Amino acid sequence: MSNPKKYTLITGASSGIGREISIKLSANCNLILHGRNLKRLEETKRMCNGNNHILWSCDLGSDLSISEELTHLITSNRILVSNFIHCAGIVTVMHARSITSITSNKIMNINFTSAMVITSTLLKKTINQQELKNVIFMSSIWSKFGARGYSLYCASKGALDSAMRALAIELAPVVRVNSVLLGAINTPMSEKSFLDAEIMQNINNQYPLGVGKTDDVACMVEFLLSSDSRWMTGQQIILDGGRSINMSSK
Repeated sequence: MSNPKKYTLITGASSGIGREISIKLSANCNLILHGRNLKRLEETKRMCNGNNHILWSCDLGSDLSISEELTHLITSNRILVSNFIHCAGIVTVMHARSITSITSNKIMNINFTSAMVITSTLLKKTINQQELKNVIFMSSIWSKFGARGYSLYCASKGALDSAMRALAIELAPVVRVNSVLLGAINTPMSEKSFLDAEIMQNINNQYPLGVGKTDDVACMVEFLLSSDSRWMTGQQIILDGGRSINMSSK
Protein backbone atom coordinates (compact mmCIF):
# COMPACT_ATOMS: atom_id res chain seq x y z
CA MET A 1 0.00 0.00 0.00
CA SER A 2 1.55 3.31 -1.09
CA ASN A 3 0.84 6.52 0.77
CA PRO A 4 -2.51 5.49 2.28
CA LYS A 5 -4.77 8.28 3.53
CA LYS A 6 -4.92 8.78 7.30
CA TYR A 7 -8.33 8.70 9.00
CA THR A 8 -10.02 9.40 12.33
CA LEU A 9 -12.66 6.88 13.42
CA ILE A 10 -15.63 8.24 15.37
CA THR A 11 -18.23 5.81 16.72
CA GLY A 12 -21.71 7.14 17.43
CA ALA A 13 -21.34 9.78 14.72
CA SER A 14 -24.97 9.69 13.61
CA SER A 15 -26.22 12.19 16.19
CA GLY A 16 -25.51 14.33 19.24
CA ILE A 17 -21.96 14.50 20.57
CA GLY A 18 -20.51 12.16 17.94
CA ARG A 19 -22.03 14.23 15.14
CA GLU A 20 -20.73 17.51 16.60
CA ILE A 21 -17.23 16.08 16.97
CA SER A 22 -17.37 14.86 13.38
CA ILE A 23 -18.36 18.27 12.07
CA LYS A 24 -15.64 19.98 14.11
CA LEU A 25 -12.86 17.60 13.03
CA SER A 26 -13.90 17.38 9.38
CA ALA A 27 -12.19 20.68 8.62
CA ASN A 28 -8.79 19.01 9.07
CA CYS A 29 -9.38 15.24 9.15
CA ASN A 30 -10.62 12.44 6.94
CA LEU A 31 -13.27 10.63 8.95
CA ILE A 32 -14.77 7.18 9.35
CA LEU A 33 -18.29 7.95 10.55
CA HIS A 34 -19.78 5.05 12.49
CA GLY A 35 -23.37 4.47 13.52
CA ARG A 36 -26.27 2.04 13.23
CA ASN A 37 -28.56 4.28 11.17
CA LEU A 38 -27.15 4.76 7.66
CA LYS A 39 -29.58 7.57 6.82
CA ARG A 40 -28.48 9.62 9.84
CA LEU A 41 -24.84 8.90 9.04
CA GLU A 42 -25.39 10.32 5.57
CA GLU A 43 -26.89 13.42 7.18
CA THR A 44 -23.76 13.79 9.32
CA LYS A 45 -21.56 13.41 6.26
CA ARG A 46 -23.44 16.20 4.47
CA MET A 47 -22.81 18.48 7.47
CA CYS A 48 -19.07 17.82 7.36
CA ASN A 49 -16.39 19.56 5.35
CA GLY A 50 -14.54 17.51 2.75
CA ASN A 51 -15.54 14.63 0.49
CA ASN A 52 -13.28 11.79 1.64
CA HIS A 53 -15.33 10.64 4.64
CA ILE A 54 -16.34 6.98 4.86
CA LEU A 55 -19.52 5.58 6.44
CA TRP A 56 -19.48 2.46 8.61
CA SER A 57 -22.86 1.08 9.65
CA CYS A 58 -22.47 -1.48 12.43
CA ASP A 59 -24.50 -2.43 15.53
CA LEU A 60 -21.96 -2.52 18.36
CA GLY A 61 -24.52 -4.02 20.72
CA SER A 62 -25.06 -7.29 18.91
CA ASP A 63 -22.63 -7.56 16.01
CA LEU A 64 -20.08 -10.27 16.70
CA SER A 65 -17.94 -9.41 13.69
CA ILE A 66 -16.85 -5.87 14.62
CA SER A 67 -13.17 -6.64 14.12
CA GLU A 68 -13.75 -8.37 10.81
CA GLU A 69 -15.93 -5.54 9.49
CA LEU A 70 -13.44 -2.88 10.55
CA THR A 71 -10.55 -4.83 9.05
CA HIS A 72 -12.40 -5.09 5.74
CA LEU A 73 -13.22 -1.37 5.83
CA ILE A 74 -9.57 -0.41 6.33
CA THR A 75 -8.06 -2.82 3.83
CA SER A 76 -10.66 -2.41 1.07
CA ASN A 77 -10.39 1.39 1.18
CA ARG A 78 -6.59 1.28 1.53
CA ILE A 79 -6.55 3.64 4.47
CA LEU A 80 -5.01 3.83 7.93
CA VAL A 81 -6.57 5.02 11.18
CA SER A 82 -4.58 7.52 13.28
CA ASN A 83 -7.22 8.44 15.87
CA PHE A 84 -10.10 6.56 17.49
CA ILE A 85 -12.88 8.39 19.37
CA HIS A 86 -15.48 6.19 21.03
CA CYS A 87 -18.70 8.18 21.38
CA ALA A 88 -21.17 5.34 20.91
CA GLY A 89 -23.09 4.63 24.08
CA ILE A 90 -26.48 3.93 25.61
CA VAL A 91 -28.05 4.75 28.96
CA THR A 92 -30.40 2.18 30.48
CA VAL A 93 -32.19 3.18 33.68
CA MET A 94 -32.99 -0.08 35.47
CA HIS A 95 -33.40 -1.16 39.08
CA ALA A 96 -30.90 -3.79 40.19
CA ARG A 97 -33.63 -6.42 40.65
CA SER A 98 -34.54 -6.09 36.94
CA ILE A 99 -31.06 -6.67 35.51
CA THR A 100 -30.65 -9.67 33.22
CA SER A 101 -27.66 -11.05 31.34
CA ILE A 102 -29.19 -9.75 28.10
CA THR A 103 -29.49 -6.15 29.30
CA SER A 104 -26.09 -6.30 30.97
CA ASN A 105 -24.37 -7.68 27.87
CA LYS A 106 -25.96 -5.09 25.58
CA ILE A 107 -24.90 -2.02 27.56
CA MET A 108 -21.43 -3.44 28.24
CA ASN A 109 -20.97 -4.36 24.57
CA ILE A 110 -21.83 -0.89 23.30
CA ASN A 111 -20.25 1.22 26.03
CA PHE A 112 -17.15 -0.86 26.76
CA THR A 113 -16.42 -4.11 24.92
CA SER A 114 -16.75 -2.70 21.41
CA ALA A 115 -14.27 0.06 22.30
CA MET A 116 -11.74 -2.57 23.36
CA VAL A 117 -12.29 -4.69 20.24
CA ILE A 118 -11.90 -1.68 17.95
CA THR A 119 -8.76 -0.54 19.79
CA SER A 120 -7.29 -4.05 19.54
CA THR A 121 -8.02 -4.19 15.81
CA LEU A 122 -6.40 -0.81 15.19
CA LEU A 123 -3.27 -1.92 17.03
CA LYS A 124 -2.63 -4.87 14.73
CA LYS A 125 0.36 -4.15 12.51
CA THR A 126 -0.96 -6.25 9.63
CA ILE A 127 -4.16 -4.19 9.54
CA ASN A 128 -3.23 -0.64 10.55
CA GLN A 129 0.59 -0.58 10.19
CA GLN A 130 1.11 0.86 13.71
CA GLU A 131 -0.55 4.10 12.62
CA LEU A 132 -2.76 4.58 15.70
CA LYS A 133 -1.69 7.62 17.74
CA ASN A 134 -4.68 8.68 19.86
CA VAL A 135 -7.58 6.95 21.59
CA ILE A 136 -10.30 8.96 23.32
CA PHE A 137 -13.12 7.30 25.26
CA MET A 138 -16.28 9.34 25.88
CA SER A 139 -17.12 8.52 29.49
CA SER A 140 -19.29 10.06 32.21
CA ILE A 141 -18.97 11.51 35.68
CA TRP A 142 -21.16 8.58 36.74
CA SER A 143 -18.10 6.36 36.37
CA LYS A 144 -16.88 8.05 39.57
CA PHE A 145 -20.21 8.40 41.38
CA GLY A 146 -23.50 6.54 41.75
CA ALA A 147 -27.19 7.01 41.07
CA ARG A 148 -30.28 4.88 41.59
CA GLY A 149 -31.07 2.77 38.56
CA TYR A 150 -27.76 3.45 36.85
CA SER A 151 -25.65 0.51 38.09
CA LEU A 152 -25.10 -0.96 34.60
CA TYR A 153 -24.32 2.42 33.05
CA CYS A 154 -21.92 3.34 35.89
CA ALA A 155 -20.23 -0.06 35.60
CA SER A 156 -19.75 0.22 31.84
CA LYS A 157 -18.19 3.68 32.07
CA GLY A 158 -16.08 2.63 35.05
CA ALA A 159 -14.75 -0.30 33.03
CA LEU A 160 -13.96 2.05 30.15
CA ASP A 161 -11.98 4.39 32.40
CA SER A 162 -10.09 1.56 34.09
CA ALA A 163 -9.13 0.12 30.72
CA MET A 164 -8.07 3.57 29.55
CA ARG A 165 -5.51 3.88 32.34
CA ALA A 166 -4.05 0.43 31.66
CA LEU A 167 -3.93 1.06 27.90
CA ALA A 168 -2.19 4.39 28.44
CA ILE A 169 0.67 2.59 30.19
CA GLU A 170 0.79 -0.33 27.78
CA LEU A 171 0.74 1.76 24.60
CA ALA A 172 3.00 4.67 25.60
CA PRO A 173 4.85 6.44 24.12
CA VAL A 174 3.37 5.71 20.68
CA VAL A 175 -0.35 5.96 21.51
CA ARG A 176 -1.95 8.41 23.93
CA VAL A 177 -5.18 7.25 25.63
CA ASN A 178 -7.57 9.49 27.58
CA SER A 179 -11.19 9.61 28.75
CA VAL A 180 -13.54 12.59 28.80
CA LEU A 181 -16.02 12.35 31.68
CA LEU A 182 -19.14 14.28 30.77
CA GLY A 183 -21.90 15.81 32.81
CA ALA A 184 -25.26 16.90 31.40
CA ILE A 185 -24.99 17.83 27.72
CA ASN A 186 -27.83 19.26 25.64
CA THR A 187 -28.30 16.75 22.82
CA PRO A 188 -31.33 15.61 20.78
CA MET A 189 -31.64 12.65 23.18
CA SER A 190 -31.73 14.84 26.29
CA GLU A 191 -33.65 17.78 24.80
CA LYS A 192 -37.05 16.41 25.84
CA SER A 193 -35.95 16.00 29.46
CA PHE A 194 -34.59 19.53 29.53
CA LEU A 195 -38.06 20.84 28.65
CA ASP A 196 -39.25 19.63 32.05
CA ALA A 197 -39.22 22.62 34.43
CA GLU A 198 -38.42 20.50 37.50
CA ILE A 199 -35.51 18.77 35.81
CA MET A 200 -34.11 22.07 34.60
CA GLN A 201 -34.43 23.57 38.07
CA ASN A 202 -32.43 20.69 39.52
CA ILE A 203 -29.79 21.04 36.82
CA ASN A 204 -29.52 24.79 37.38
CA ASN A 205 -28.98 24.10 41.09
CA GLN A 206 -26.41 21.36 40.48
CA TYR A 207 -24.37 22.79 37.58
CA PRO A 208 -22.50 26.02 38.41
CA LEU A 209 -21.89 26.69 34.69
CA GLY A 210 -25.20 25.30 33.47
CA VAL A 211 -25.84 22.58 30.91
CA GLY A 212 -23.03 21.75 28.50
CA LYS A 213 -23.20 22.00 24.72
CA THR A 214 -22.01 19.44 22.21
CA ASP A 215 -19.46 21.96 20.96
CA ASP A 216 -17.87 22.04 24.43
CA VAL A 217 -17.09 18.35 24.00
CA ALA A 218 -15.92 18.75 20.41
CA CYS A 219 -13.47 21.47 21.44
CA MET A 220 -12.01 19.23 24.16
CA VAL A 221 -11.59 16.36 21.69
CA GLU A 222 -9.90 18.70 19.20
CA PHE A 223 -7.46 19.74 21.92
CA LEU A 224 -6.71 16.13 22.92
CA LEU A 225 -5.89 15.23 19.33
CA SER A 226 -3.58 18.21 18.92
CA SER A 227 0.12 18.51 19.70
CA ASP A 228 -0.82 20.92 22.50
CA SER A 229 -1.78 17.88 24.60
CA ARG A 230 1.31 15.85 23.68
CA TRP A 231 2.18 15.27 27.37
CA MET A 232 -1.27 14.03 28.42
CA THR A 233 -2.17 10.36 28.65
CA GLY A 234 -4.07 8.13 31.06
CA GLN A 235 -6.25 11.00 32.24
CA GLN A 236 -9.90 11.13 33.25
CA ILE A 237 -10.71 14.64 32.05
CA ILE A 238 -13.86 15.88 33.77
CA LEU A 239 -16.03 18.15 31.62
CA ASP A 240 -19.15 18.81 33.64
CA GLY A 241 -19.60 22.54 34.26
CA GLY A 242 -18.56 22.09 37.90
CA ARG A 243 -21.23 19.50 38.74
CA SER A 244 -18.88 16.99 40.41
CA ILE A 245 -17.38 19.56 42.80
CA ASN A 246 -20.69 21.13 43.80
CA MET A 247 -21.46 20.07 47.37
CA SER A 248 -24.18 22.68 47.93
CA SER A 249 -27.45 21.39 49.39
CA LYS A 250 -29.48 23.43 46.88
